[in-house]
Amino acid sequence: MNMTQYMIGVDLGTTSTKVVLFDLHGQAVASANNPYPLYQDTPDMAEEDPAEIFDATITGLTEVLRRGHVRPSELQGVSFSAAMHSLILMDKDNAPLTRVITWADNRAAKYAEQLKDNDLGMALFKNTGVPTHPMSPMVKLLWLNAEHPDLVAQTTHFVGIKDYILFRLFGRYVEDYSLANATGLFNIHTMDWDEQALSLTHVQRAQLPELVDTTYQLRGMKSAYADVIGIDPNTPFIIGASDGTLSNLGVNAIDPGVLAVTIGTSGAVRVVTDKPVVDPQGRLFTYYLAKDRWVVGGPVNNGGIVFRWVRDQLFAPEKLTAEQLQIDSYELLTDIAAKIPAGADGLLFHPYLGGERAPIWDANARGSFFGLTRQHTRAHMVRAALEGIVYNLYMVMLMIEGITGKPQAIQATGGFARSALWRQMLADIFEQDVNIPESFESSALGAAVLGMDSLGLIDDLSAVKDMVGVTRTHHPNPDNFRVYRELLPIWIRLTRELGTEYAAIADFQRAHPDPNAHIAAED
Repeated sequence: MNMTQYMIGVDLGTTSTKVVLFDLHGQAVASANNPYPLYQDTPDMAEEDPAEIFDATITGLTEVLRRGHVRPSELQGVSFSAAMHSLILMDKDNAPLTRVITWADNRAAKYAEQLKDNDLGMALFKNTGVPTHPMSPMVKLLWLNAEHPDLVAQTTHFVGIKDYILFRLFGRYVEDYSLANATGLFNIHTMDWDEQALSLTHVQRAQLPELVDTTYQLRGMKSAYADVIGIDPNTPFIIGASDGTLSNLGVNAIDPGVLAVTIGTSGAVRVVTDKPVVDPQGRLFTYYLAKDRWVVGGPVNNGGIVFRWVRDQLFAPEKLTAEQLQIDSYELLTDIAAKIPAGADGLLFHPYLGGERAPIWDANARGSFFGLTRQHTRAHMVRAALEGIVYNLYMVMLMIEGITGKPQAIQATGGFARSALWRQMLADIFEQDVNIPESFESSALGAAVLGMDSLGLIDDLSAVKDMVGVTRTHHPNPDNFRVYRELLPIWIRLTRELGTEYAAIADFQRAHPDPNAHIAAED
């Protein structure tokens, strides 16, 4: 009797940990999604509790094995994806001194601006491939050194969330090249910690995890955790890579010219190259995926989280009605937006509710509606908000096009891909066909495929082509993209004009914080 074989992909995300059980053909057999809060107790803070993420991981692994009725001998391995730019300070007893300081935390904004204003910032970018921004752990360390030296003095190890999870399971601090690359402390040319970055941040090599490739395997899990999960402690755990690079793999966007567009809580536009290509203007990242595969692109802070704000703040009654009727409140809003013509009758929205990374790299950026008239309604506002998110992604695409050439195909994924309206907007604004892969959990699939490659279960990463089907293709609507071609130049000019005032309004808001802001964030 042939035994079925399985791989698990674990995606340690910003708002939840997703665990997906795949067969070796890439078909999802079972999944679990365990959420946790993002703590925003003070302005610009965005933290998570590492213990809550660890518990979500253990719970997810246990759930998918139970739901998939998997025997320990059938599980070939577990492979990891994780959100980039996380930082945890660990003490001499290997206990966290901080929560997880996430990519969305902007408290280091002042130090990013200082670094941008001198040649050192560009020199570090050319070596690390990480734009100068408070998302970067390297910049976070400048902030911590300056404002929390007592914490830094107690720190024995600086780690990310995946490093923390694997340490608890295996008792070793290891970090893959991909996530190390995203710290801003890693040199993409030497494939080692960057001496200049370490010197600047006063970090010793011994305080950082051991560097390994993305296909590295750990075995010998602590038996107490193996017993809880229900697996053999010698099951190989493949360290995997970052969520952004694995999303490209999980949607089969690993060939030159194939663009991956992802919108989840945040978003990104990315393309794969065979060697590290660094944007001479410092606007795009360059991150390692696997041997001879590097991902060039731009991350955006403001994706689905903006849609959530629109729902919660502008459509609270509709949200309540949807909950009572047990229907999806986001679907209700997209139905409302779909009744408004492309371009929202001239209403424009800049989606910078949480500062912004690409394309403007300004942690002080703020959101705005422009062009409001008495004729505009809330329906126009939700349409404009959705369009503004895609306009922003389009600007990132133009930057990528400038250094890697015009994309030949677009693979789109993330939670937004469930919305037919949003998919069509993407095709219309980008003026290209947009393919929607079958799997929405692209990072988890990418992790599983990388794990299969590590274990020799597939010939190479290109095997993903046979695993990722296309459920639908959206073609540009000529009438719509003619409208967008008129509005996009206005939107881009406004982005530049408003940028001169972002710091002033951000300073005002920091000086006069809303005492109820943390309540809204937790809700």
